[in-house]
Amino acid sequence: MSAVPGLQADCEELLGAFQEADTVRFERFAELWRERRFHTIFYGRIRALERNKLTKKTLEVAQQYFLPPYAFQIRVGALYLLYGLYSTQLCQPKQKIRIALKDWPEIRRFQQDLINSQHYDAAYIFRTLRLARAFHFTAMPKLLNYRTKKKIQENEFKEEFKEPSNRVNSLITNDVLEELMNIHDHYQKMKCVISADKSRPDKALSLIKDDFVSTLKHITLEHQEWQQNRMKLFLNAKETDEMLNKKEEGNLLESEGSERANALARIKYKSYSAVVEASKSRRHRQVKLESSESGSNYGKSLSRSKKASRRPQLARKRDSLGIKGEMQVGKETVTQHIGMPIITEENSDEEEVSLPKRRRC
Repeated sequence: MSAVPGLQADCEELLGAFQEADTVRFERFAELWRERRFHTIFYGRIRALERNKLTKKTLEVAQQYFLPPYAFQIRVGALYLLYGLYSTQLCQPKQKIRIALKDWPEIRRFQQDLINSQHYDAAYIFRTLRLARAFHFTAMPKLLNYRTKKKIQENEFKEEFKEPSNRVNSLITNDVLEELMNIHDHYQKMKCVISADKSRPDKALSLIKDDFVSTLKHITLEHQEWQQNRMKLFLNAKETDEMLNKKEEGNLLESEGSERANALARIKYKSYSAVVEASKSRRHRQVKLESSESGSNYGKSLSRSKKASRRPQLARKRDSLGIKGEMQVGKETVTQHIGMPIITEENSDEEEVSLPKRRRC
């Protein structure tokens, strides 16, 4: 449904009135347009951005009736509606009619049908839109955004506007053809009875063709074959589009998964391969990194070794203090012989000890 309240209902009401008129002439559509003052659909005190959005949505709603499976008369009315909306819009520059490339061959066939059926007013309107560059040719029917998963709502087709698909088959059945054959044979016999020559009817009584029933049957079969081929082409095109969409989604998911796996592999490689070189003063603390498999065992052994190494460190400190004391005593004895002053520690009393001077001989 349309996002603008009442927009689709107004378009369907106008097309329904044109369908009831039982004509494809532009004069009749113009009368219905003026009666409903349809050009005022763009009026209102709105800003330029809102006006552009409203015009785009209006053209999109009207454009869906211009394509199959709607009837020929509805498609002609949609063409007139697009022409009126495009000509009376208030946007500058004008908003264009969005046409997907896959729909363009069908539109070209519709134009050729207009010319062959001598509906020159509709053909002129279509040519006027083309010369005005009113069509915006796109790859997809609706605008798509990059890497966004949004469910596209399918258009709800109005049953009254659809082209009757089995009208010929419902009217001309095998029973009807058989009945027509019997009536035609009885008609030929009655003409022979009232004619002068009983073996063959007079030429004055030949008001219809003798092969009327066989010709009608042949035309019906041709119509059925044409309709079946058309439905096959439509279904094949739809299936190919669905397959392409599925392949694109699968390729997108695979590419995203591979990119994620590659990124994780790069992060792991950098984390396990990079080893920070320790400074010279701390090289005795440097630990070689092991592989990721022994990482957990390595952490556990480190925690145990830290706990176990606390006690030996205390013993080493005591030993070092004892060695320092012995070294200081040795220094004092040596300095007494050398004759250098001794600087004691801060806790002891500061005083200089000098050796007695040598006596002169």
